[in-house]
Amino acid sequence: MPTAPSHPYEPDRPADAVQLNHTAVYAHDRLLSAEFIAAILGLEVGAPFGPFLPVDLGNGVTLDYYEKRDEPIQSQHYAFLVPDERFDAVIARLEAVGVPYYADPGQTEPGQVNRLFGGRGAYFADPAGHNMEILTRPYARP
Repeated sequence: MPTAPSHPYEPDRPADAVQLNHTAVYAHDRLLSAEFIAAILGLEVGAPFGPFLPVDLGNGVTLDYYEKRDEPIQSQHYAFLVPDERFDAVIARLEAVGVPYYADPGQTEPGQVNRLFGGRGAYFADPAGHNMEILTRPYARP
Protein backbone atom coordinates (compact mmCIF):
# COMPACT_ATOMS: atom_id res chain seq x y z
CA MET A 1 0.00 0.00 0.00
CA PRO A 2 1.44 3.43 -0.95
CA THR A 3 2.38 5.70 1.88
CA ALA A 4 1.00 9.20 2.15
CA PRO A 5 3.42 12.12 1.73
CA SER A 6 4.72 13.42 5.06
CA HIS A 7 3.66 16.95 4.09
CA PRO A 8 0.56 17.89 2.06
CA TYR A 9 2.73 19.63 -0.57
CA GLU A 10 5.41 16.97 -0.74
CA PRO A 11 5.32 14.99 -3.99
CA ASP A 12 4.54 11.29 -3.84
CA ARG A 13 6.49 10.47 -6.99
CA PRO A 14 10.06 10.95 -8.20
CA ALA A 15 11.08 14.47 -9.24
CA ASP A 16 11.99 13.26 -12.72
CA ALA A 17 8.33 12.34 -13.36
CA VAL A 18 7.30 16.02 -13.64
CA GLN A 19 8.40 18.16 -16.56
CA LEU A 20 7.22 21.45 -17.99
CA ASN A 21 5.63 20.72 -21.37
CA HIS A 22 4.45 24.16 -22.53
CA THR A 23 3.53 27.58 -21.29
CA ALA A 24 1.28 30.24 -22.78
CA VAL A 25 3.02 33.53 -23.54
CA TYR A 26 0.66 36.48 -23.99
CA ALA A 27 1.45 38.96 -26.75
CA HIS A 28 -0.33 41.78 -28.57
CA ASP A 29 0.84 40.20 -31.84
CA ARG A 30 1.56 36.49 -31.46
CA LEU A 31 3.33 36.22 -34.83
CA LEU A 32 5.63 39.17 -34.15
CA SER A 33 6.57 37.91 -30.69
CA ALA A 34 6.99 34.27 -31.73
CA GLU A 35 9.11 35.21 -34.75
CA PHE A 36 11.20 37.57 -32.60
CA ILE A 37 12.17 35.00 -29.96
CA ALA A 38 12.67 32.29 -32.57
CA ALA A 39 15.01 34.52 -34.59
CA ILE A 40 16.97 35.67 -31.53
CA LEU A 41 17.42 32.12 -30.18
CA GLY A 42 18.03 30.52 -33.59
CA LEU A 43 14.82 28.49 -33.49
CA GLU A 44 11.72 28.12 -35.68
CA VAL A 45 8.09 29.03 -35.25
CA GLY A 46 5.82 26.00 -35.51
CA ALA A 47 2.44 25.64 -37.20
CA PRO A 48 -0.51 27.27 -35.40
CA PHE A 49 -2.22 25.04 -32.86
CA GLY A 50 -5.68 26.43 -32.20
CA PRO A 51 -5.19 29.98 -30.91
CA PHE A 52 -1.51 29.30 -30.14
CA LEU A 53 1.64 29.81 -32.17
CA PRO A 54 4.35 27.53 -30.75
CA VAL A 55 8.09 27.93 -30.56
CA ASP A 56 9.74 24.60 -29.72
CA LEU A 57 12.71 25.07 -27.42
CA GLY A 58 14.16 21.68 -28.30
CA ASN A 59 13.93 20.12 -24.84
CA GLY A 60 10.29 19.08 -25.03
CA VAL A 61 9.00 22.50 -23.97
CA THR A 62 7.14 24.93 -26.20
CA LEU A 63 6.34 28.59 -25.76
CA ASP A 64 2.75 28.85 -27.00
CA TYR A 65 2.17 32.45 -28.05
CA TYR A 66 -1.40 33.61 -27.48
CA GLU A 67 -2.72 36.90 -28.76
CA LYS A 68 -4.36 39.40 -26.41
CA ARG A 69 -4.93 42.60 -28.39
CA ASP A 70 -7.42 44.46 -26.21
CA GLU A 71 -5.96 43.83 -22.77
CA PRO A 72 -2.76 44.94 -21.09
CA ILE A 73 -0.08 42.27 -20.94
CA GLN A 74 1.57 41.63 -17.60
CA SER A 75 5.32 41.37 -18.13
CA GLN A 76 6.69 37.92 -17.30
CA HIS A 77 10.23 36.61 -17.03
CA TYR A 78 11.48 33.78 -19.24
CA ALA A 79 15.04 32.43 -18.88
CA PHE A 80 16.69 30.37 -21.61
CA LEU A 81 19.69 28.17 -20.93
CA VAL A 82 21.84 28.31 -24.07
CA PRO A 83 25.07 26.47 -24.82
CA ASP A 84 28.12 28.62 -24.19
CA GLU A 85 29.16 28.31 -27.84
CA ARG A 86 25.80 29.82 -28.96
CA PHE A 87 25.74 32.74 -26.51
CA ASP A 88 27.74 35.14 -28.70
CA ALA A 89 25.48 34.40 -31.68
CA VAL A 90 22.40 35.31 -29.63
CA ILE A 91 24.03 38.59 -28.55
CA ALA A 92 24.98 39.29 -32.18
CA ARG A 93 21.36 38.74 -33.29
CA LEU A 94 20.14 41.19 -30.63
CA GLU A 95 22.69 43.76 -31.81
CA ALA A 96 21.80 43.17 -35.48
CA VAL A 97 18.14 44.05 -34.87
CA GLY A 98 18.94 46.90 -32.47
CA VAL A 99 17.52 45.32 -29.33
CA PRO A 100 19.37 46.49 -26.22
CA TYR A 101 20.59 43.89 -23.76
CA TYR A 102 21.67 44.28 -20.16
CA ALA A 103 23.75 42.47 -17.56
CA ASP A 104 21.01 42.81 -14.94
CA PRO A 105 17.26 42.21 -14.76
CA GLY A 106 16.65 45.84 -13.75
CA GLN A 107 18.23 46.84 -17.07
CA THR A 108 20.70 49.34 -15.61
CA GLU A 109 23.86 47.93 -17.27
CA PRO A 110 23.29 48.30 -21.04
CA GLY A 111 25.46 46.48 -23.56
CA GLN A 112 27.01 44.28 -20.89
CA VAL A 113 26.73 40.63 -19.90
CA ASN A 114 27.00 39.15 -16.42
CA ARG A 115 29.36 36.39 -15.30
CA LEU A 116 27.20 34.66 -12.73
CA PHE A 117 27.87 31.08 -11.60
CA GLY A 118 30.84 30.66 -13.93
CA GLY A 119 28.81 31.42 -17.06
CA ARG A 120 27.46 34.39 -18.96
CA GLY A 121 24.03 35.96 -19.01
CA ALA A 122 22.04 38.88 -20.37
CA TYR A 123 18.51 40.29 -20.28
CA PHE A 124 16.41 41.88 -23.03
CA ALA A 125 12.80 42.78 -23.70
CA ASP A 126 10.62 41.09 -26.30
CA PRO A 127 7.99 42.97 -28.37
CA ALA A 128 5.29 42.32 -25.72
CA GLY A 129 7.50 43.67 -22.92
CA HIS A 130 8.45 40.35 -21.36
CA ASN A 131 11.83 40.29 -19.60
CA MET A 132 13.82 37.62 -21.42
CA GLU A 133 17.07 36.18 -20.12
CA ILE A 134 19.78 34.07 -21.72
CA LEU A 135 22.30 32.27 -19.54
CA THR A 136 24.97 29.66 -20.10
CA ARG A 137 25.01 28.17 -16.58
CA PRO A 138 22.01 27.42 -14.38
CA TYR A 139 21.77 29.36 -11.14
CA ALA A 140 23.43 27.66 -8.20
CA ARG A 141 20.66 26.87 -5.75
CA PRO A 142 21.11 26.04 -2.07
